Amino acid sequence: MKSLSKGKIRGAEGEHGTKSRFFEIDLLRGIAVLMMVLFHFLWDLNYFEFISVSLYEGFFGLFQKATAGTFLFLVGVVLSISFGKSGENFQKKVFVRSAKIFSYAMLVTIFSLLFFPQEPIFFGILHLIAVSILLSTFFVRLGFLNLILSAFFVFSPLFFDYSSQNLKLFFWIGLAKSPPALDFFPLIPWFGAVLAGIFAGNYFYKNGTGKFEIKNPGTALTDFVAFLGRHSLFIYFAHQPVLFSLVGISKVILFKTG
Repeated sequence: MKSLSKGKIRGAEGEHGTKSRFFEIDLLRGIAVLMMVLFHFLWDLNYFEFISVSLYEGFFGLFQKATAGTFLFLVGVVLSISFGKSGENFQKKVFVRSAKIFSYAMLVTIFSLLFFPQEPIFFGILHLIAVSILLSTFFVRLGFLNLILSAFFVFSPLFFDYSSQNLKLFFWIGLAKSPPALDFFPLIPWFGAVLAGIFAGNYFYKNGTGKFEIKNPGTALTDFVAFLGRHSLFIYFAHQPVLFSLVGISKVILFKTG
């Protein structure tokens, strides 16, 4: 594991294939990690009936969407930075990165089939990220058009029900209703967040170089949050089995002592 450090981290291979890291990106991703952990902790408490909260409507519904949207937006930002630095090697890096993420996504699918067979995950957020990384090769050069396309992906479902097309083979795009699933992130509308990130990355980090530099103030809190951001994929896989087990064990203990 990389140690906690101040400021911008340079010279090390980044999580998404870039040759440098930017503190503000790690910090934002770290905040999203904390939001994700909190949401999944609430989900676990709901599952074991410690609480009864509607997590996909109202405040928590917005919280969940903001968490996922932040992750996907940052995927787009980092893709644009990678494109600016990689040049002709971008497509090769994209294919390798997408294949790696997709292999992780399939582990999630297998796990869900084994432990939650009634609600398996066939196209969750990792599946979406893997596909989005591949698709980025067609969008990363489009500049301002990405912002327009982002708005189309995000807002057009408010006016047209794409799932009513009932093209079941293309449910992952959003052209059919998903079968029951613990996690489902179709391209429509979620790819819009990635496109917004690509636009922002091209604008603020043109050619992989930031227009500004935000330095880590060096506090314990910012160091810790940025550290989480640098290891978001590991935390994604590790946190839920730990939380789920702890909450489940607590339920058993309280049941026996009650």
